Amino acid sequence: MTLKDSLSADMKAAMKESQGKEKLSTLRLLKSAIQYEEIEKGHELSDEEVLGIITREIKKRQDVIPDYRRAGREEAVNKILEEISFLQNYLPQQLTETEVENLVMQVIRETGARGPKDMGVVMKAIMPKTKGRADGKTVNHIVKRLLEAN
Repeated sequence: MTLKDSLSADMKAAMKESQGKEKLSTLRLLKSAIQYEEIEKGHELSDEEVLGIITREIKKRQDVIPDYRRAGREEAVNKILEEISFLQNYLPQQLTETEVENLVMQVIRETGARGPKDMGVVMKAIMPKTKGRADGKTVNHIVKRLLEAN
């Protein structure tokens, strides 16, 4: 079952639930984003591409939370956090910080990176390995910390 099939099945289930309004709304927005991307690219998206869209949608929501908190809109923050939790169900198991560190160390050895000036090379090699499984900011901080320690 592809991610898109899973999304459609979850949408049907949410329609049948009496408390499923928020989930249904979030899933509809996600499906719309996927369809828009398919039209843009001119082909049906793979699961990896759909994961990229889900990650982007989660990041959009995470980016607005500080603004809502500053405005004192905790109800909106709670709604966004709920949407994020619905979307995260479609992501693969997230890597722990230790697992990310181990991957970064492996990539540093593979690329022969010597210091902070090689950060771009390491990031280019590590991001495909962590796509959808780790936050880019976290990976960036770990790469920076480990390269500065070299």
